[in-house]
Amino acid sequence: MATAVEPSSTPQPRTPSAGTGLVFASFVGAVYVLAVLAVVLYFIPTFWAENVTPKLGGNSLLDQMLRTPVVLGVLVALWYFGQSLAGANPPKGLRGGIFLTITAFALAFFLGRAVGLRFEGGVGQVLAAAVVGGVLFGAFRLFTSPRGEGWMVGLEEQGWFHSTAYKRVLGRHVRRLTILGILLVGASGVYALVYQNMLPEHWDIAIPFTTGGENGGPTVFRLLPDARFTIPMLLIALTVWVAYRAVNMPQFAEFLIATEAEMNKVSWSSRKRLAQDTVVVLVCTVFMALFLLFVDLFWGWLLSRETVGVLPSRSQTDDAKAGEVRAARW
Repeated sequence: MATAVEPSSTPQPRTPSAGTGLVFASFVGAVYVLAVLAVVLYFIPTFWAENVTPKLGGNSLLDQMLRTPVVLGVLVALWYFGQSLAGANPPKGLRGGIFLTITAFALAFFLGRAVGLRFEGGVGQVLAAAVVGGVLFGAFRLFTSPRGEGWMVGLEEQGWFHSTAYKRVLGRHVRRLTILGILLVGASGVYALVYQNMLPEHWDIAIPFTTGGENGGPTVFRLLPDARFTIPMLLIALTVWVAYRAVNMPQFAEFLIATEAEMNKVSWSSRKRLAQDTVVVLVCTVFMALFLLFVDLFWGWLLSRETVGVLPSRSQTDDAKAGEVRAARW
């Protein structure tokens, strides 16, 4: 026998949305990633340059060979420590959220810095604070909305922050050629930067509203020591990762797989038949060129005859050119 149950009038506590928890986890993860980057790209190189490099007697090659394994070892250790902090089952979209959060921090910092360097005094401080606050507030509103959560999850589902391959055994040849093409483009760009000496020795940025620099100017903060060495390494690592992940994105990978499947359906000619066809094409091209040359010479000779008079004869053309030369001299 069914009985009606009157709903309780006591208000039930609201459970936090998944988006808010994802935003908080993304913020914590972004802070940790920025701390790792500061340790690896700033504190270790600075400590090394002050305490280890002077003891190596100015041998830059030995200095780089010893420092690189240390930096990579610390980076790997901090990476695994961060993985353990995230747990075995992190929130879905966490890595995409960390990337978007770091992007928002960087955008707010550089936009605020640009405004602060352009406008001085109290007006500049107010405008810079307004720009930074506006960017961060807009990012927070976006990330806590369903669209922002969709962006975080979408970035992670596309595989940009995972090393898992998508349908590894399919489309191997086209995928490898695509990776090779991306690596060649990236390597040529890095080579151009290094060869043309376009990279600074260190990446220094001016901090607005400070007076600790030279001649009373703004304080200069060394954002990236040894930028001439670090930036090419970072660009090479980014190129390798983009090349690998691009061919493992589900949409693009399916396109490459379908491309190789269609290429496998093509009936390729044998080497002997290809050589024969090439000879036929070249011979036909030569005969066609000779035929067109003969036709052009014949009609030019016929139409320039005095009896026809359609085209000027060679003697008339030479006389006209000689007249133009005499007029130019005068």
